[in-house]
Amino acid sequence: MPDADIEFFWDPICPFAWLTSRWVTDVARQRDYAVDWRLICLSILNEDSDYEDFPEGYQDLHHKGRRMLRVAQAVRGEHGATAAGELYTAYGSTIWNPDADVRSTMGEVASDEHLKAALERAGLPDVLADRAEDESLDEALRQSTMEALSRTGRDVGTPIISFHHNGGTTSFFGPVVSQVPPPEEAVRLWDAVVTLAEWPSFAELKRSKRDDLVFPRV
Repeated sequence: MPDADIEFFWDPICPFAWLTSRWVTDVARQRDYAVDWRLICLSILNEDSDYEDFPEGYQDLHHKGRRMLRVAQAVRGEHGATAAGELYTAYGSTIWNPDADVRSTMGEVASDEHLKAALERAGLPDVLADRAEDESLDEALRQSTMEALSRTGRDVGTPIISFHHNGGTTSFFGPVVSQVPPPEEAVRLWDAVVTLAEWPSFAELKRSKRDDLVFPRV
């Protein structure tokens, strides 16, 4: 994990990854950490799954995520990791907007128009929206997805985070949060997660009950 304190593997179609990413962004700002915004594709992760077992519409959502990630992979290859991170911010702020009705706007997500608008918002050439149908980018997405899963095991989702600490590298899925913690709590929560993740025999802490999602203004 050269040149980065944290690697954050994201799929833009996951609202929980978006919320966690905004928390990690605040932690990085307060701790002066460098973050490498890397890619993990839920469509690839679940390609052997029976989508009949998923809630209705999930397969379409994962396909939208793959289209956006192809563009992000093209950006990462041609403009660098920082630019890919800026595109993630543009994606998230246009999809998970607290002023928008997500259900009514989701149909436009990953359309050519949406991709061009996100690229422009990130200061990138909108012609890169054409790469959404470039299947040759899928191999790089697969490699990045498999690398992320090799660090945590396969029975996870997004996000996956890796970080340097005390001379080693630790990876974990999550944490899943329903809203971004306030700045005064962000680092305290990060330190608690790091403490748990560093313990070699610690594997899981989970509860399925959660508050309603609250998206921040970006």
